[in-house]
Amino acid sequence: MKPKYTRKEVECHADKDSKWLIIHNKVYDITNFSKKHPGGAKVISHAAGEDATDAWTAFHDRKDLVTKYMNALYIGDVEPDTDKVNEDFRQLRTSVEAMGLFKANPLFYIAHIAHIVLMYFIGCWILYSYGIGWAPYLVSTCLFVTAQIQAGWTQHDYGHLSVFTSNYANHLAHKFTIGTLKGAASHWWNFRHFQHHAKPNVIKKDPDVSVPYVFLVGETMAKRWGQLKKGFMPYKWQTYYFHLLGPPVLLPVYFHIEVLYFIFKRRDWMDLLFTFSFFTWWFTALTPVMGAWSSFKLYMLVRFLESHWFTYVTQMSHIPMAVDNEQHRGWFQQQLATSANVEPGLFNDWFTGHLNFQIEHHLFPTMPRHNLHKAAPLVQSLCRRHNIEYVCNPLLTQFANILRQLEKSGDIYYNAYWQTD
Repeated sequence: MKPKYTRKEVECHADKDSKWLIIHNKVYDITNFSKKHPGGAKVISHAAGEDATDAWTAFHDRKDLVTKYMNALYIGDVEPDTDKVNEDFRQLRTSVEAMGLFKANPLFYIAHIAHIVLMYFIGCWILYSYGIGWAPYLVSTCLFVTAQIQAGWTQHDYGHLSVFTSNYANHLAHKFTIGTLKGAASHWWNFRHFQHHAKPNVIKKDPDVSVPYVFLVGETMAKRWGQLKKGFMPYKWQTYYFHLLGPPVLLPVYFHIEVLYFIFKRRDWMDLLFTFSFFTWWFTALTPVMGAWSSFKLYMLVRFLESHWFTYVTQMSHIPMAVDNEQHRGWFQQQLATSANVEPGLFNDWFTGHLNFQIEHHLFPTMPRHNLHKAAPLVQSLCRRHNIEYVCNPLLTQFANILRQLEKSGDIYYNAYWQTD
């Protein structure tokens, strides 16, 4: 007979020397296992001391198999969760599963990959057929940029294991789409992105908001850094230098440095091979028509333009929302507090890779994106039932909200800096 613990007792085990968490009212000691966790030590350690039932359910598709491995970590039980929001969300999860919303439509993904490859092919064909004058160069550049961003959206699908029923097939397709089609590393993406999903907008746990030496986002970090007089950037003006150090630098510079650093640090030679395959086909295809140096310059131009598209789409749903220290909210409340949607529509869906359904994607990260719009009304109904705000704005409004939030955070920093002795 396993011992009984209180939830308060579990909360005390949330440091590097002792990590416990709760899944379906069972307590698991993950202190040593966290280092072996396939998803990385950080993503599971971020849930230490908490009820991780909904996060565990969201990230694992082969739950029966995973549960067998968890038996060795099982140390006791706790009283049932009495939170009505959690109960209703778990019923909602059961409903969308019964509706078949976690089943992918193969034709959607075949068509998506096909239109990416077609854009690459047409872009190269234009340069070979019409030379590198300004008009064909401009058209080809637009096609390459669009292909790159769409490849980014499709690798996201495979990275979340939302396409194939086989994890192996998803992982292999992810290496191809992020490596061969984009020139990045699968494991690097997983390491960053799953931390973001597990704890969106949580300071020190979400790497996407952990950029205080360049930008301060949210109110908590801005006020704290102002009071401590930390940082060396003119945060008061970060809305303006965002246009210099944000999108223009993210993919052309930081992207390459972090990917290569991660690959060589982890000695992940398979990811290096897939990443190298992108540059192989890029220079093989373009060097004969424009030379190696011009091919490199075109590549950097594509990255520069893609970076603006990527940054605004990926940050529009999170930066304007709550950015704070760990509040230990439930899964549903945390995702709604830190995520916003953008109005649906054929263009918005395609332009954002269905990330305009960011709320539903965060609640159900393995759900194929072409089904997110079907889950949205059910999520909205649950929000109304519990008086939880469901944010949905026009695309350009949400883009502008990024800049508004940066300006607000800069003002908070400035006021806190000068009002503190």
